[in-house]
Amino acid sequence: MSTGFTVIRDNTPDSAIPKGAVVAMGNFDGVHLGHRAVIGAALAMGRARGVPALAVTFEPHPRKFFSPNTPQFRLTDETNKLRLLAATGLAGAVVMTFDKARAGTTAQDFIHHDLIHRLGISGIAVGYDFHFGKGRVGSPSLLVSEAPRLGIEVDVQAHVDIEERPVSSSAIRMALAEGEISDATTMLGGPWFVTGEVIHGEKRGRDLGYPTANIRLDKQCGLKHGIYAVRVGLGSERIDGVASFGRRPTFDNGAPLLEVFLFDFKGDLYGKVLDVAFIGFIRDELKFDTIEALIRQMDDDSAKARAALAAAPGAFPKLGAIG
Repeated sequence: MSTGFTVIRDNTPDSAIPKGAVVAMGNFDGVHLGHRAVIGAALAMGRARGVPALAVTFEPHPRKFFSPNTPQFRLTDETNKLRLLAATGLAGAVVMTFDKARAGTTAQDFIHHDLIHRLGISGIAVGYDFHFGKGRVGSPSLLVSEAPRLGIEVDVQAHVDIEERPVSSSAIRMALAEGEISDATTMLGGPWFVTGEVIHGEKRGRDLGYPTANIRLDKQCGLKHGIYAVRVGLGSERIDGVASFGRRPTFDNGAPLLEVFLFDFKGDLYGKVLDVAFIGFIRDELKFDTIEALIRQMDDDSAKARAALAAAPGAFPKLGAIG
């Protein structure tokens, strides 16, 4: 196996899969502290055995398959999930396509065919509430009961609590929907972030003295509309800024758009891909009666954003390269 982070997919030849590895299994949306406990257990198991540790995850998210018409606010798309996993110390990830065939696979068949025969695992770590297989019959207790016969080690991680509240992807989504950036950051173990290509906008920001880099987020993004202190990744460069996410009620009430003003930055960003990490919530989105009032508020927002970013030096998600 290469020293980089390797992604194994359904069409990866069996000969290219490192046999005897241990795996951390889950959906890993957001790769939050609860997920990191499972990953940490797999890493420890791998070190003890002298074998690689891999993540096993599913795309698209099973909820998307079972409820295709229900809005799904994902904390991380597939690429960003893999970038976060690549920074944990795992040797790679097994991305299994979640389709009709996968949904119809029994838990026993999944264990024997996918985990034992194809991956050849020697151990597995899961969260206490992870279920798999047709009808979600597969459970941590099933893995534990099967382990002696299969000759594998099983580690089941309890939930991670912060101030007596369990960390979960749904709790993080709720925090982001309420603008509770600090809570989301604590549960994630680092700032929540989005990635997108800078597109052409209405160019209003230039006239206001605040030229912005505009990014269209996923339509299902449930982030609260408002103004945020952000730290932007442009390749390896980090640039502080202030961002608005919403419908621009002073102007057009259009489709939600992320508009980022980068402090002390000069350059053409059109077509560039930015990582935008949310460091602090400043205020709700508002409608202003005059452009002068809007500019005064933007000046105040920028000052508050600079203060929030100065109080969080270096805050940015730890991301790895995908091999």
